[in-house]
Amino acid sequence: MLYQTENPHGGDLYGRAVSLDFSANTNPLGTPPAVMGAVVDAARLLNQYPDPYCRELVAALAAFEGVPESYILCGCGAAELIFSFCAAVKPCRALELAPTFSEYATALEAMGCGVDRYPLSEANGFVLTEAFLPFLDKGPWDAAFLCNPNNPTGQTIPPALLEEILALCHRKGIRLFVDECFLDLTDGGRDLSLKGRLADHPELFLLKAFTKSYGMAGLRLGYCLSGDSDLLRAMGRTVQPWNVSLPAQAAGVAALGETAFLERTRAVIHEERAWLRRELEALGLWVCPSQANYLLIRGREDLWEKLLVRGILARSCANYHGLGPQWLRLAVKRHEENRALIAALTDIGKEG
Repeated sequence: MLYQTENPHGGDLYGRAVSLDFSANTNPLGTPPAVMGAVVDAARLLNQYPDPYCRELVAALAAFEGVPESYILCGCGAAELIFSFCAAVKPCRALELAPTFSEYATALEAMGCGVDRYPLSEANGFVLTEAFLPFLDKGPWDAAFLCNPNNPTGQTIPPALLEEILALCHRKGIRLFVDECFLDLTDGGRDLSLKGRLADHPELFLLKAFTKSYGMAGLRLGYCLSGDSDLLRAMGRTVQPWNVSLPAQAAGVAALGETAFLERTRAVIHEERAWLRRELEALGLWVCPSQANYLLIRGREDLWEKLLVRGILARSCANYHGLGPQWLRLAVKRHEENRALIAALTDIGKEG
């Protein structure tokens, strides 16, 4: 738990009156009924320890991802895996994008690692371009962290560029950490995964999670893929053996069977994201093009507070490097919720 420190993330509905949460980018359709049922069934077994090897879940993940079981390590949410990766690798210097998810730097700095940043440009919609390659090539980095699609921009990395980055990291011996947690909710997302390159690239590490795709944020379940068994073994030694609860394991197995639910979710996101972007731009807000289930916008500096007064929680991007308090990240939700957000923003605009 956090102790006497500010929460740097979204989804904090506690201690404030919130009727609509646009700060957490979880599945807009919620949690699949089969997952809820698996949790209820698992509750009957709470008197026993969970499987410390996550055997059934690992087998289901191997079939789902099309990789060997030895490539898989599960964790108590993606955040735990970020920290255990950094604890196992112990990099001296790492590179990340700016802006990007703050937990990479938090974990790296907790391990005493220096963090450098490659700035993305608002002028081209925060897209990562080939200009990144010479920057990566000249640096002294032990690890490079990428988020695909990037959080908070929603922009994906062009596949050809991603291959060039992977080849460069392979040549220079740089660990390449790629966060793919949002790919299942991204346009063409599964085709953008680097998992097919794992066998030939032991330096490649892929982060995955059930949190967003299946609406399971409260259960805390993530996993990673790597062809480096020594790395996964070292990561496993940084956490306690029962870090993945029995209900979380059961929910994960159930979730992997919900392919139709994911397809329906992607269709909703594609339609609602386009509608929401049009409405936001009509209100005079700058909206970053996105292929994911969230939108980065720039507005007035008090917009977060104005929305919260109306019971709507947005994700302030004030703590993202390269952004500031005028930037907000908004989840793409169901149509009636998106309409309520636009109505609130319209009222705020009328206030002047």
